[in-house]
Amino acid sequence: MPAPENPSRGQDVSRLLTAWSNHDPGARDVLVPIIYAELRRLAHHYMQNERPGHTLQTTALVHEAYLRLTDVDRMQWRDRGHFFAMAATLMRRILVDHARDRGREKRGGGIVFTAIDGDQIGPGTNTNIDAIALDEALERLAAMDPQQSRIVDLRFFGGLTVEETAEALDISPATVKREWTWAKAWLYQQLGGR
Repeated sequence: MPAPENPSRGQDVSRLLTAWSNHDPGARDVLVPIIYAELRRLAHHYMQNERPGHTLQTTALVHEAYLRLTDVDRMQWRDRGHFFAMAATLMRRILVDHARDRGREKRGGGIVFTAIDGDQIGPGTNTNIDAIALDEALERLAAMDPQQSRIVDLRFFGGLTVEETAEALDISPATVKREWTWAKAWLYQQLGGR
């Protein structure tokens, strides 16, 4: 997940992303080393609980996400949170697509996320959740409540804090906390209490 950073660096990244969105060629050159390191941490967050010998490595996940992010010509990056939320969503899509391609013989293809517990859905607990089942549940949640789905993307997949999520969605931190709690409970029920 993106490393905590001081506010001025976050503002610098946000400023550079805005400049990149406005087709400033120098902004992308300055951003690449900064965002690459953060994308690597985010990819590592995803890959740390994968099965041994997984064919998709952290570097490949970073490169695939980076290529997809930089291929979005008309994207207007609002700030660092918006960029990494999009990166997290793309990484989730890449992993789920990989699971579908590799795991026809076994649902999930060995890609797992861990239980909905505490303040996150993610690595660090003992119960595995099938990546495809989680993705399908998130698609159903998005159809019912797009904001809750977006909060899950930002909090878990993007690794954003409550405050960063609130800023990215232009809502209050209290709303994020409340919606996060509801979304986790709904996902827990949808995934059979796993």
